[in-house]
Amino acid sequence: MTKKSFNASVLPRMRAFASRLIGRGDAVLVGLSGGADSVCLLHFLRYLAGEKHFSLAAAHVNHGLRGKAAAADQRFCRDLCKELDVEFLTVKTDAKKVAAKYNLSPEHGARKARYEAFSHLAKQWGANKLALGHQLDDQAETVLLNLLRGTKAKGLAGIPVRRPLCSGVEIVRPLLCITRQETEAYLVQNGLSHITDQTNFDDAFTRNWVRGTLLPLLESKQPQIKQHLALMAQDVEKWISAVSDK
Repeated sequence: MTKKSFNASVLPRMRAFASRLIGRGDAVLVGLSGGADSVCLLHFLRYLAGEKHFSLAAAHVNHGLRGKAAAADQRFCRDLCKELDVEFLTVKTDAKKVAAKYNLSPEHGARKARYEAFSHLAKQWGANKLALGHQLDDQAETVLLNLLRGTKAKGLAGIPVRRPLCSGVEIVRPLLCITRQETEAYLVQNGLSHITDQTNFDDAFTRNWVRGTLLPLLESKQPQIKQHLALMAQDVEKWISAVSDK
């Protein structure tokens, strides 16, 4: 990873945003893949838990797709949790079986299997919040993907900051206020390592093409395009929520 300097003003922004989503007495399960965003999220929430007095554990899902590489990812996450003194939960799923059962693509099958596993682990541990590490770049990419595929207004809201997972458990995304570069800088600042998923660089996946080709092209014309897309998504989500409440 190229070394990036961490802007000290980012931490208060992270704290203020997360404090809207997580509070005293919550039981928070962090989805931990071992990637940069999830490692940043776990480390940050461990720090915030002491300040806000909520309980914390990490959940890792092995999709059963990558053999020894997946086992290595699981060991990395387990060792990280041991180092941070955070309880570690894990489950193995069969993403291919789930994809076949529901006639889904491998990518969507893995996603469905992952959320089913998170629901199981959240209930097992007693969580009322599942924290996921999506950040501002993910939000911008999702809005563009939805536009490319064709979408109604809901698609312009992108990734929701919070939504129900299952009965009694809510998904929250405390890192949607910061960029991918800022999460990576946070890791450097705190001496944290992470796993790099090589499939993130395969342009056969449309999201990777949006990330590696389309967004940089748009940024060459408008350097703040990610922030603009994220703000638009936020405004659309608020509008949809206001209309739904009427």
